[in-house]
Amino acid sequence: MSTTTRDADITTPVDREIHIERIFDAPLDRVWDAYSRIEQLVQWWAQGKRFDVERWEFRKGGHYRFVDHSEGGPHGFEGRFREITPKERIVQSFEWDGMPAHVAIDATTFVDLGDGRTKVVTVSQFHTPQERDGMLQSGMSEGLNASYRALDELLAKSA
Repeated sequence: MSTTTRDADITTPVDREIHIERIFDAPLDRVWDAYSRIEQLVQWWAQGKRFDVERWEFRKGGHYRFVDHSEGGPHGFEGRFREITPKERIVQSFEWDGMPAHVAIDATTFVDLGDGRTKVVTVSQFHTPQERDGMLQSGMSEGLNASYRALDELLAKSA
């Protein structure tokens, strides 16, 4: 299967949200597994860099914590799962060590497009417009798109 490299559509429809949308050239089951199975998640989130999984409890109320080691040093990310509806939706808190105590709530929805492709939509809600803007200015879009390109590669391998 050939993959098309594209960036995610990142918008700010209201002053405290970031809306992210991306279509992947893979069926829903494979995309869901890439998000829910830690052995797959580390392959695309880390983009080939050293990546420590300090905690992974993929269940409602479960805690996760990752440390990504890149050129700029280690970057920790953590949160708790609020809702998991298999192959439909994941809602979780998200906190980056670079912005401590600024917690976002990410709601990710998985949509089977019926043609072997899956649309992933994430809405990140922040407490203030300044927190949202801080995340946007942190290099989030570059890191996200690099991870999504790595996810494209992982999904193409498992095709």
